[in-house]
Amino acid sequence: MKNMLFKKLPLFLLFFTLCNLQAQKLSKNKEVLIKSIEKHQNALIKISDEIWNAAETAFEETESSKILSDYAEKQGFTVERGVAQMPTAFVATYGSGKPVISVLGEFDALPGLSQNSVPTKSPIKEGNPGHGCGHNLFGAGSLGAAIAIKELIEQGKIKGTVKFFGTPSEEKFFGKIWMVNAGLWNDVDVNISWHPAPITESDVQSSLALVDFKVEFFGQAAHAAADPWNGRSASDALELYTSGINYYREHVKPTVRMHYHIQDGGQVVNVVPDYSRLWVRVRDSKRSGMIPVYEQVMKMAEGAAILANVDYKVSLISGIYEVLVNRTGGEIMQNNLELLGPISYSEEEISFGKKIQEATGKPQIGMDASINPLKITLENSGGGSTDVGDVSWNVANINLKVTTAPIDTPWHSWAVVACGGMSIGHKGMIYASKAMSMTMLDLFENPEMVTKVKAEYKERKGDEVYKAIIPEGPPPIPGKN
Repeated sequence: MKNMLFKKLPLFLLFFTLCNLQAQKLSKNKEVLIKSIEKHQNALIKISDEIWNAAETAFEETESSKILSDYAEKQGFTVERGVAQMPTAFVATYGSGKPVISVLGEFDALPGLSQNSVPTKSPIKEGNPGHGCGHNLFGAGSLGAAIAIKELIEQGKIKGTVKFFGTPSEEKFFGKIWMVNAGLWNDVDVNISWHPAPITESDVQSSLALVDFKVEFFGQAAHAAADPWNGRSASDALELYTSGINYYREHVKPTVRMHYHIQDGGQVVNVVPDYSRLWVRVRDSKRSGMIPVYEQVMKMAEGAAILANVDYKVSLISGIYEVLVNRTGGEIMQNNLELLGPISYSEEEISFGKKIQEATGKPQIGMDASINPLKITLENSGGGSTDVGDVSWNVANINLKVTTAPIDTPWHSWAVVACGGMSIGHKGMIYASKAMSMTMLDLFENPEMVTKVKAEYKERKGDEVYKAIIPEGPPPIPGKN
């Protein structure tokens, strides 16, 4: 009957009726949240753009951290800065009692991705950093959600505590590990996180566990022509080692990934190099599968050192867990995405997206405005890695992806930077704020939802005892260690 009625309505009335039906599903408190985020929208966009312009890399996000924490403080949050021995990490808290619901905010950029907000490659300054993963949007969008919830607590419409975690260095050293190790989520019931993406969906897929370590070789310098027999080449050891890694690729499971970056292979051609260094990364879909590969690749460094007759040293940098999925939380988020409906884009924004696709060699199909259905959680979903994984092994966690760039955009590229500095990125950020705040509200208003989300977390974690994969001592803050 309902469908028959809709068929008989003029198009403008059909649109009006559908909008009314959607509005009827929004509770009064959710309407208040949306209005709050729209009230703060210009300020959130300004914050995002300021962080986009600052483009600060791992553990050097001084200005970005200050912009976010200062605005949180201005909105009435109690802010603790420099947590977990990291100057750019902070926690902004409002309210008291249970439940305690937190939201994550990242804000670090990537080296070498400087870009203007135009749809062709155009660095602001060649070689400078840029937000190729959209973290300028991430931090500002999460703050918007926290502020909207704070205002409901302040008005007495809900009870509990909201926390906004400012988490630095996601791209390199994984700052959340040290924050987890400091117990900052110990009193949190459920954590919410999002990430910029080319699609919008409640994210119920895992990620790859990862470990980073540094390998150094120490030899003996000599003249490369006059007396090379007096030299012991650290560069030879490095080449033997990388060859070993590359041969090993054939004999690991398809879920394993191994990468390396040569940081020092010698300085000049006429000297047998006495020092070489590379950064090595091993990943797998599960930490349990990653560890044996990591141990084998570390052993191979000794073999390379023996072959080249040099000394060697292996130093752990850090490592992260795969994300522990929570489908119960994912279903709550999915309901709110469907309530909000898809993002709408202007002709100019669609054209911008198509030009990005043209410049990166992709089909020119523009933006994906759809809300993806809740997907089946795959055993091995592949993809990248994130220190949100470590958070998810310590507190029930709900993840979200929101469109901030056109379909098939190469991530960690200039194209993402371009979209993050203009309205396509801004729209995704504001949408994420609304979806997260609505999901947080569901948890504040429905204690049974919190109980169910936490129960799934405990079941999935099982008997696993979390152990942070970090070296002894403080975080590797530049200039301090």
